[in-house]
Amino acid sequence: MPLLDRTLLGPGPSNPYPEATAALSAPLLGHLDPEFLRVLDETCARLRRAWGTENARTLPLSGTGSIGMEAAFANFARPGDVVVVGVNGLFGERMVEVAGRYGAEVVRVDHDWGTPVDTERVLAAHPEPSMVAAVHAETSTGVRSDIRELALAVHKRDERALVLADCVTSLAGIEVAIDAWDVDIAYSGTQKCLGVAPGLAPFTVSPRAWDRRVPRPPTWYLDLNLIGAYVDGSSGGRTYHHTAPVAMITSLHAALGRILDEGLEAVWERHQAAGARLHEGLAELGLSLFAAEGYRLPELTTVRVPEGVDSAKTREALLTEYGIEIGAGVGAFASSVWRIGLMGHNARPDRVELVLGALGRVLGRR
Repeated sequence: MPLLDRTLLGPGPSNPYPEATAALSAPLLGHLDPEFLRVLDETCARLRRAWGTENARTLPLSGTGSIGMEAAFANFARPGDVVVVGVNGLFGERMVEVAGRYGAEVVRVDHDWGTPVDTERVLAAHPEPSMVAAVHAETSTGVRSDIRELALAVHKRDERALVLADCVTSLAGIEVAIDAWDVDIAYSGTQKCLGVAPGLAPFTVSPRAWDRRVPRPPTWYLDLNLIGAYVDGSSGGRTYHHTAPVAMITSLHAALGRILDEGLEAVWERHQAAGARLHEGLAELGLSLFAAEGYRLPELTTVRVPEGVDSAKTREALLTEYGIEIGAGVGAFASSVWRIGLMGHNARPDRVELVLGALGRVLGRR
């Protein structure tokens, strides 16, 4: 079967940065090889810069972004803890599900899909939560919520409460500033704006959250106490926990180098420009956007499927005729919304014009 060359413009994975792909072909090192440990340490340092944090406990977890979500609740939510979750899409729903499985008393604050999380409503949901959680960039709807406003408001009322942010689709695509925003726990995934294949979940924990961690989480594999003893070499020793995915970490190291060489602000601006042009071009095709105006993500755009158009057949035509993948909506919007991603290496003018041209032709509008 011939290899297929796809342009991945869906909600993820995205086409990796060339530097990330090239790094996968480097000679494989052992997970305790001194040279690999140097790369691991440098990867963690680069992640701190990408996150905008000085958190010592910043590392790539072995698994996709969902592992980050699981680790967050496993290590910081005890049975009976009140966890308030702002739900405005699929991944807010998943936070509710995962927190409940670890025994938390979950208070969900529902919002219409396509709208941002409202800070005042979240604050009003419970007077003394142990944790407040929300999605920064909701992949299911293309909406950005103001995590800075939420975190600062939560800690102004109660410094003890922890704030958890899902940044799977925002890290290295739009501004993320963990320390300045006073966020305690955050996780991401490599397959979106970081421009790496799926397989790692960048994770960061504040000192306040670390002091509140569960001493013996119910999951051995995601116990940050054990993982930290391997990742953190500051004490001079490493305690084996699991065989780290060395090739993936080497690939992430290379992608982060590419991003930081370009400059984080320049990368954010590149995503913003690509998203703005896509939004403009979709309007020129007579298409309307799903996410609330003023809160639309540049890296992940949700488009309403025109009346009378078959969503699945349109996506199939884009894939078979042009090699372009875009995503369907989810849940109640599975057949009425398309999701178009311009993330990482794909946040470029040529990718924008490619998808606009192909979509216009498939729809008979060009």
